[in-house]
Amino acid sequence: MSRYRPPSAPVSNYITPEGERALSEELEYLWRKERPIVTQQVSDAAALGDRSENAEYIYGKKRLREIDRRVRFLRKRLEHLIIVDQLPSNQAKIYFGAWVELFDEQGQVLKVRLVGPDEIDPKRNYISIDSPLGKAIMGKQLDDEINFKSPSGIKHYCIEHIEYHKS
Repeated sequence: MSRYRPPSAPVSNYITPEGERALSEELEYLWRKERPIVTQQVSDAAALGDRSENAEYIYGKKRLREIDRRVRFLRKRLEHLIIVDQLPSNQAKIYFGAWVELFDEQGQVLKVRLVGPDEIDPKRNYISIDSPLGKAIMGKQLDDEINFKSPSGIKHYCIEHIEYHKS
């Protein structure tokens, strides 16, 4: 009997063309490059004899399961993704793919880009449209003030700049 896990929250199926390319490249790399190498390593380790105490064999089989799990996930996910490659007709409002500059109460600037959940990257300031901040700024326009609940408390921002880049 397995442990109960509550259903995961639904996520958006939107992705930018760059994000779709990155997922496709990861899938291609795992399937065509890494998996054959790991398969050969497992085969070589199995030829050495006793598999029950063969760490290389055990680790290789575990790595193969991880690769196969990720490949299955990527294939299934790529089937359902909706690639957003058109700019919105009203670029004065914040929609998917927008770069947004926000100012907080202390005058500090936060520049973020709204992307799908598969593209989140804190180093590049890519946030999900499903995140609390993403939901709070979606559909807003210049000079709108937003309040949203973050893990560290209520945050207040003012929207100072919105821009879109053609992919």
